[in-house]
Amino acid sequence: MSNIFYYLTFTMLAIIFVSFVFILFGWRWIIKRTVKHMGKIILTDSYQENILELMPGLRHMGVQNMLENSLRAETGDVLHRPLGSSKKWPHLDPLTFIPAQTSPFPIDGDVDIDMRVTIGPEAKKPMTIKIPIIISGMAYGIALSEEVRLSLAEAANNVGTAINSGEGAVLPEELNKAGKYILQFAKTEWSKEEELIKRANMIEIKLGQGALFGTGGRISPNNLTGRARELMGLKENEEAIIYDNFTENETLEDIKEIVEKLRRFTGGVPIGVKIGAGGKIEEDIDHLLYLGVDFITIDGGQAATHGAAPILSDDMGIPTLHAVVRAVNHLEKRKMKGRISLIVSGGLLVPGHFLKVIALGADVVSVGSAILFAVSHSQALNALPFEPPTQVVWNEGKFSDQFNIEDGVKSAEKFLTASIEEMKMALRAMGKRSLKELSKTDLVSYDELTAKMVGVPFSFEAWEDKQMKKEEMK
Repeated sequence: MSNIFYYLTFTMLAIIFVSFVFILFGWRWIIKRTVKHMGKIILTDSYQENILELMPGLRHMGVQNMLENSLRAETGDVLHRPLGSSKKWPHLDPLTFIPAQTSPFPIDGDVDIDMRVTIGPEAKKPMTIKIPIIISGMAYGIALSEEVRLSLAEAANNVGTAINSGEGAVLPEELNKAGKYILQFAKTEWSKEEELIKRANMIEIKLGQGALFGTGGRISPNNLTGRARELMGLKENEEAIIYDNFTENETLEDIKEIVEKLRRFTGGVPIGVKIGAGGKIEEDIDHLLYLGVDFITIDGGQAATHGAAPILSDDMGIPTLHAVVRAVNHLEKRKMKGRISLIVSGGLLVPGHFLKVIALGADVVSVGSAILFAVSHSQALNALPFEPPTQVVWNEGKFSDQFNIEDGVKSAEKFLTASIEEMKMALRAMGKRSLKELSKTDLVSYDELTAKMVGVPFSFEAWEDKQMKKEEMK
């Protein structure tokens, strides 16, 4: 028996040794034979049978379109794509700031820059924040997990800014951790409690948003589990319903009544409205002015959400750049600029985006996707390489239970701090001591159409020529 064992062992070792030697010295021959064989198939098969037919097919159709059409064919349902549109919208890149180098001169690096902003200046109880960045309404339960929401709330408090509740459930712990809290008054049955409304520092009535606009939705019990259901007051097998309107046969008068009731009920905190930016944005703003709001939140076409039909994300609305320029121009025309605060969101991902939108006339920017990837930071590696990183932050994510709150707080806080420091550096480079000194006159554009439509100098033209043209137009 032992002889047989030794014989088998020797045979196996011999086979392994011969294979190793063959691979060591024959790998070039193996690769050459494989490439030659595959090459012959690729170069001789007809196009209809050729595996590389996929290359021109994908160039024509695109990987994403092929994937999404395959998912439509598989489910027969409306797709709910996370994180918004992937199309290339006109954005802020063609705009650049004008540095101060000869006169005026840059501000010394040890001089602090005032970044404070007051939202709803004409409200009885305006809200002042230390930085011009707020965290947008990414809802607990419907989108984010409890751990992520608590991380974002604490980080917002630490840097002196506000967090928006979104249209999901509101965690009592989140209210305690957050400093300034924006309650989103959405088309839902939940988050309408008297105590909750009275604790809010600001209330945002959600009529629409960039990736979904005014549409509602239904969330099945399978896609909304855990504590969020309890806080939303849902029964065991009850769907969570986000309605398309607040009331049946809704009118502007109905919304105006909501605004007035909330203002009285809260004792005068800023009451505003959020909309997705559309082609009739001036008309929309006029309607919001009629409502008597203290602030307006405009979500551009690049805005993202937990899940929206691609046709809403890709084929509806207007770019954030177009929206902020038109909104500011219209508020100035109505003599409401400075009286009503303007909050802008949608595709704003880096400090340069934030500062450019403020230079164009926004008072505050609201960030979503950028802070979402920041708060998850290295924790996103828990999901890779077999799942997307968002599986760490969604309430129903496969790795949401592994999310560490303390690490999330540190990551989000560092992101916000670093962003503000970059913005301060840019302001110093422009010779500014305060965010309030920044305006559209600090911008130029290397794209002629952008320069014309925004109303800033085209960088191919001398500054004096641009000023002369302005005087001639007057």
